Parts: sequence; C-alpha cells; structure tokens
Amino acid sequence: MNSSDRIIRMKTVLARTGLSRSTLYRKIADGTFPAQIKISVHGAGWRESAINHWLADPVTYRASVGDPK
Repeated sequence: MNSSDRIIRMKTVLARTGLSRSTLYRKIADGTFPAQIKISVHGAGWRESAINHWLADPVTYRASVGDPK
C-alpha cells in the first residue's frame, strides 16, 4: 500500500476538507463525497487517494458506482 492509499480516519478527513461531520455524511448520501470503507467491526475510514481526488475538484466530484460502502 503506497502512502496515498493509506486509510485515514474521520478526524483527519474533517480537518483536510473543512467540512462538518453532518455535511460530510450528507455528501456521502448524495454521492458527492467518497464513501467510507469498513476497517473493523466498529471502525471505518477513507482511502487517502479518494480524499485527494475529491480535494482536487470537489464541485464536480461524483462517487463511482464501484466505490465501496
């Protein structure tokens, strides 16, 4: 796994995007933000590469059909 494919947690995603927690979940539901991936029974995170992709163009980002949920 290269450094851009590491898993980052909610706190880091919120800090990097400037989004609130509720806005982030709303964007996931709308398909305008990458979905989380499950990393344990009670834990989830995001691929850093997916967050970087969103940060590059947040206005036109659309989640792919194959994005993990």
